Amino acid sequence: MEITDQNFKDQVLDAELPVLVDFWAPWCQPCLMVGPIVEELAKEWEGKLKVVKVNIDENSALASQYKVMSIPTLFLFKNGQGVKQWVGVRSKEELEKEIGETIGV
Repeated sequence: MEITDQNFKDQVLDAELPVLVDFWAPWCQPCLMVGPIVEELAKEWEGKLKVVKVNIDENSALASQYKVMSIPTLFLFKNGQGVKQWVGVRSKEELEKEIGETIGV
């Protein structure tokens, strides 16, 4: 799901489930490497974790608000609060382990 400056509050901050937000851009090669991993997580964690993407070129206010200086940057939100952040490429196994520990799954 693509998130914009306009729907971020409703879709992320007010979400009932924890939300993994992928800040990315289509020209970013590392982002394109992380993309399939994020999509796999979305399918495998369905019902436990909401996974969304924010294109920083189209939503620069969000990138600025969350101080995204390098992409890909992944943020994990729980109860409307950013609780974990990853910058750069991470393995699926590393993300699964840290997400599970953070959200208690």
